[in-house]
Amino acid sequence: MLRWIRQQLGFDPPHQSDTRTVYIANRFPQHGHYVPQRFADNRIISSKYTIWNFVPKNLFEQFRRIANFYFLIIFLVQLMIDTPTSPVTSGLPLFFVITVTAIKQGYEDWLRHKADNEVNGAPVFVVRSGSLVQTRSKNIRVGDIVRVAKDETFPVDLVLLSSDRIEGTCHITTTSLDGETNLKVGFLISLLCSRFLIPQALLLHCLLIYHFLIRPLGPENLLLRGARLKNTKEIFGVAVYTGMESKMALNYKCKSQKRSAVEKSMNTFLLIYLGILLFEAVLSTILKYAWQAENKWDEPFYNQKTEQERNSSQILKFISDFLAFLVLYNFIIPISLYVTVEMQKFLGSFFIGWDLDLYHEESNQMAQVNTSDLNEELGQVEYVFTDKTGTLTENEMLFRECSINGVKYQEINGKLVPEGMTDDSLDGSSPRLELLFLKAVSLCHTVQISYEQPGDGPGDPFSHANGFSSQMEYYASSPDEKALVEATKRYPGGYTDLPLFHRYKLLHILEFDANRRRMSVILQTPSGSLLIPPPQKGLRTLVVACRHFSAEEYVEVDRLLHEACTALQQREERLAEVFSFIEKDLELLGATAVEDKLQEKVQETIEALRLAGIKVWVLTGDKHETAVSVSLSCGHFHRTMNILELVQQKSDNECAEQLRQLARRWSLANFRQAWTCAEDHVIQHGLVVDGASLSLALRGHEKLFMEVCKNCSAVLCCRMAPLQKAKVVRLLKTSPEKPITLAIGDGANDVSMIQEAHVGIGIMGKEGRQAVRNSDYAIARFKFLSKLLLVHGHFYYIRIATLVQYFFYKNVCFITPQFLYQFVCLFSQQTLYDSVYLTLYNICFTSLPILIYSLFEQLVHPHVLQSKPALYRDISRNSLLSFKTFLYWTLLGFCHAFVFFFGSYILMGEDTSLMGNGQMFGNWTFGTLVFTVMVITVTLKLALETHFWTWMNHFVTWGSIAFYFIFSLFYGGIIWPFLHTQDMYFVFVQLLSSGSAWFAIVIIITTCLFPDIIKKVFYRHLQPTSTQKSQVGYLGPGGVCLPTRHPPSKVAVNKLHSAETGNAWRSHPQHGTFTQ
Repeated sequence: MLRWIRQQLGFDPPHQSDTRTVYIANRFPQHGHYVPQRFADNRIISSKYTIWNFVPKNLFEQFRRIANFYFLIIFLVQLMIDTPTSPVTSGLPLFFVITVTAIKQGYEDWLRHKADNEVNGAPVFVVRSGSLVQTRSKNIRVGDIVRVAKDETFPVDLVLLSSDRIEGTCHITTTSLDGETNLKVGFLISLLCSRFLIPQALLLHCLLIYHFLIRPLGPENLLLRGARLKNTKEIFGVAVYTGMESKMALNYKCKSQKRSAVEKSMNTFLLIYLGILLFEAVLSTILKYAWQAENKWDEPFYNQKTEQERNSSQILKFISDFLAFLVLYNFIIPISLYVTVEMQKFLGSFFIGWDLDLYHEESNQMAQVNTSDLNEELGQVEYVFTDKTGTLTENEMLFRECSINGVKYQEINGKLVPEGMTDDSLDGSSPRLELLFLKAVSLCHTVQISYEQPGDGPGDPFSHANGFSSQMEYYASSPDEKALVEATKRYPGGYTDLPLFHRYKLLHILEFDANRRRMSVILQTPSGSLLIPPPQKGLRTLVVACRHFSAEEYVEVDRLLHEACTALQQREERLAEVFSFIEKDLELLGATAVEDKLQEKVQETIEALRLAGIKVWVLTGDKHETAVSVSLSCGHFHRTMNILELVQQKSDNECAEQLRQLARRWSLANFRQAWTCAEDHVIQHGLVVDGASLSLALRGHEKLFMEVCKNCSAVLCCRMAPLQKAKVVRLLKTSPEKPITLAIGDGANDVSMIQEAHVGIGIMGKEGRQAVRNSDYAIARFKFLSKLLLVHGHFYYIRIATLVQYFFYKNVCFITPQFLYQFVCLFSQQTLYDSVYLTLYNICFTSLPILIYSLFEQLVHPHVLQSKPALYRDISRNSLLSFKTFLYWTLLGFCHAFVFFFGSYILMGEDTSLMGNGQMFGNWTFGTLVFTVMVITVTLKLALETHFWTWMNHFVTWGSIAFYFIFSLFYGGIIWPFLHTQDMYFVFVQLLSSGSAWFAIVIIITTCLFPDIIKKVFYRHLQPTSTQKSQVGYLGPGGVCLPTRHPPSKVAVNKLHSAETGNAWRSHPQHGTFTQ
């Protein structure tokens, strides 16, 4: 029971032991000394909350925000002491903010729970009590025997016990884990029966025979969760690691709440405003006691003190007055800012999903938002960390050309045609070397062939002698091999282009290794001779050669191979000697060229990011040569770039010396450039580092390593483990400059860096959703990253930056007249505004215009942002929320507040009889005049900041002003029975009856806004920014947007959640106008 409670609260720790004993089928020893080990269940958890910890955990996270905690304190103070305003004025907005935020975060976490439940509730088959039963994935326990069928995903980390293949192996793909589409082989435990006949009774009998035998396990025996079974009918395996203890889950980082740079700036600004609040409260308290030093003001005739008040402690009275002033001025801290930001992020995130430009028609996948808290962070990215396989590339190899006997051949109409010749000029005959080359390529591989037949089990491949089945599918451990075999199949008649159809017997496979850099096979030809064609692997080229053996030579080769394979000591060294003996005196046949297919528009995307000032780092587990080749082909590295390498370092000293040499090379190159004054050609540097060298560099040379990296335009890290990727991201995050980082990948091995980066993006791959489920955003292709950052990121940032500054501005305008009013009322803590106006100012009167602005504002057209990536630099480094900008908005708020107060005071200060009948105005009329001018001015100020007008902007802008007038007329024009006092009765009607009041409203508003208009005009003409120049270039006469019309969408309506909303987002710039 206690463990269940801890699990529900999220506190149940995983199994921490370095070793574990797994009893197959959970048949535990019967002696009394056995204590069963406790393992995690098989649930995968990507959510943050449970139903039990949601309330306390969410409240804790929300009250970490300064404004929420501050208003909680103010609310408690209002409950404990007598204050000028009602506790409702603080409690109601606080409750509203907390509730809306909790609903939004709960909804997002519910979506994560929903995705987790799909995985945890997937049906699986396990062996229980001697029979095969169906259960849910989350119910699998360590020790259970699990059956997995072809094309199913492994639900746990399994050790292979049984396979239907004669050789006792199975083939798997790990696309969802690392993006690799090539075939991998899993092996049975050694000395276990090579093939079990699957019926359960026999299976259990065979397992129990070896129940207490110790067997060494290697990576080849482990089938990882998330991998998929291929080309094998079914397998049985024992669950050894489950749930969050599986290798896939261990690559995840502990989930932590990500906070954007804007939110951090908000907290800084709130601290400054809290200081202003405390200053005003302390100053008002001191001035009150200084004023009351005279008896006539301390105890006037109309307000005599009681005996208890005279004898009360002066310190307690000072504290009480200080808290009362604190409550009176507390609205300078905008609590509604947070709820508006939450609503803006939540509603604005739908635009990403609705954007048809981010829709991938082939896979029918739309962009997905998992965390809307980071929308504006998309506009602040400085470093992009990307995986290679499955992210930049399709992981599909394509045969391009080959060289045979020194002649270059290309594929034309399914035939190999020498360069410079056409298909029509061939006579159909094939020289000997060409045929031998094709034989070598067709036979030297480990490709598995799967035939989709109506019967059970795989068919006989030679039953297709008259032509290969259209249902044939290749599975290979190397994508290069698959590409070559598919290329030879494309020739007319498949392999039947050869003079005769032959059957070859495979005798030996000499597996590929990194030292030999080759793989060979020994075959028996129909004539009885022996052929060995070994392709020698380099980058994406393969050199093909062969050697013929006589029968006597093969007997010797077979003996040497058998002795080396069965050697008990130095087996690898003896095998290497035998391989070297066999792979000599080869006859060179030719070479092949295979291209690793890039995703569409990868080069253009990387170049756009570079122009936007974003540095791209590629982090991959691939080998050095392959990674460099792909970096060059995708434009990450340029041919003219000076490539620096930090690879194959063996010690700390060697690594440090190499880093210093790289730093000197960079300095020397820059010195030469400066000496030759070659400013038109800037030398760019690229860095290549492997995983082993990176580990050495991070031990004690982080500063030097970071200095080299920051001086490079592009960095490539190869042979990287998943957690190493996260370490590299963390290294940049914690550097002194604190840059904003983004990580993008498609596999489970990318989850750690996706979770570590400020923004994590998952690529929706062909298989698996681990990266997508653990990411903040998900897109179908890498090319969509350009619009996601340059357009959506730009819009989100400028919208929320203006929202934050505007909120502080309007609250300064709101509460400063309250502070100035205390000088008039002798610091008696009399409020200037009615309590209803205090409550509704931020909730109703001024909330909708800024919300709509923050959803639809566009400084420039999306097409301009994509065509001019450099505009992204204008908003980098949180420039719109700099201290200078913050100071401008704050001072502007104080200036407008002074104009509101003193403009109204000048009107009513000397003569309050402004009515035609001589009736005088009171303090509530004065406060209402200030409040009316303030509501209209702050609303029109936002209208001046709006560049993109839609009908919704017009509706909420003018509608908010109209609503204020209508509400005030009803509120003050009717006697409400549920109000115990109604100070505002007929006040607003009386105010509007005065022509002088209307004149004052117009004059004060004009006085406030006219300098803003002058400033905008002068700055735009004298010091225009790049964004402002782009606005002018894209505007037609009269400032009306000249949009590029979109062609009608060809996407079927049933493929989208809402075609109308999607089209509305793509084309909504056409329905508005841009203003300068």
